[in-house]
Amino acid sequence: MVQVSYLWQQFLVLMNSLVGSLSWRNILDVLVVAMAIYYIIKLVRQTRANSVLKGLAVILVLTWVSDLLELSATNWILRQLINTGVIVLVVLFQPELRRGLEQIGRRNISGGMFAGSERGPMSSEHDIQEMVHALTNLSRRKVGALIVIENNTGLKDIIASGTMVDAEISSGLIENIFEPNTPLHDGAVVIRNGRITAAACFLPLSEDSSISRELGTRHRAAIGISESTDATVLIVSEETGTISMAHDGHLTRYLDAKTLSGILTELLPSEDAPHHLFGRSPAKGRKEDEVK
Repeated sequence: MVQVSYLWQQFLVLMNSLVGSLSWRNILDVLVVAMAIYYIIKLVRQTRANSVLKGLAVILVLTWVSDLLELSATNWILRQLINTGVIVLVVLFQPELRRGLEQIGRRNISGGMFAGSERGPMSSEHDIQEMVHALTNLSRRKVGALIVIENNTGLKDIIASGTMVDAEISSGLIENIFEPNTPLHDGAVVIRNGRITAAACFLPLSEDSSISRELGTRHRAAIGISESTDATVLIVSEETGTISMAHDGHLTRYLDAKTLSGILTELLPSEDAPHHLFGRSPAKGRKEDEVK
C-alpha cells in the first residue's frame, strides 16, 4: 500500500507540473508527439513490429516504475536493455523502417515537386483497349502475366533489373512477352509514360505473413512492389486465369474486362482529374482480399 500511495503521489506531482506550465508550445509539443505515435502505430499495425512495440512499451513502463521505487539494479538493467535495444530494432526491422520512410516520401507535401513524370501513366484510350485486350486474352489462355504501371514513385531500379523495350503499348507485344518459354516471359513488364519501358524485371516479394497461401510468387511480388511504391500492378494467374490488381499493399481479385477498363481509365490523365494516380478510390472487382 505504501508503494501504491507513493506512485499516486508522484503521478499527481507530474500532472500538477504539466498543468502549471501549460502553454501553446506545450500543447503543440503534445500534439506532435501524439501524431507521431499514431502514425507509428498505423504503420506497424498487423506487422511483426506490432508485438515488438508492445514489448518495448512494457519495458518502458517497468523502467519508470523501477526508477520511482528506487530499484537501482533493476533500473540499470532495463536502461541498458533500452539503450542497446534501439540498435537491435533498427537492424531487425529495417524493411519496415524503409517502407515507412518510402510512404512519407510518397506524400505530395510539395504539391508535386518530386513527381516522377510529366506525362500520365497511360497516354490514350487506345492504350487502355490494348491492355484490356491483352490481359483478357492471357486470362482466357491461363498465361501468367505481371504488369507494373508507374505513377509518381520512380521505378528506375526496377526497370534496370530487366530488359529495356521502350515500345508503344500493344496487345500483341504484351501477349508475346508473356508467352511461355520465351526469353522475357519470366518477370514483370513496367509501363512508364504510356510506353512499355522494360520487361523481365525483378520485383521485391512482400514479407506479409497474412497473405493467403493460395497466392503464388507472382501475386506476392505484385503486393511487394505496391507496398513500397504507388504503382498499380495487374496480375494474371497462371493457375486460374484470374485477373487481379495490387495497389497500396491491397489485392483486388476477379476483375472482368469492364472493371479492368474502368481502372485503367482512371490512370489516363484529364483536365479535370488530378495527376496522382488514385486521387479517388479505384474501381473494385467482385471480391477484394486485403492483405495488410
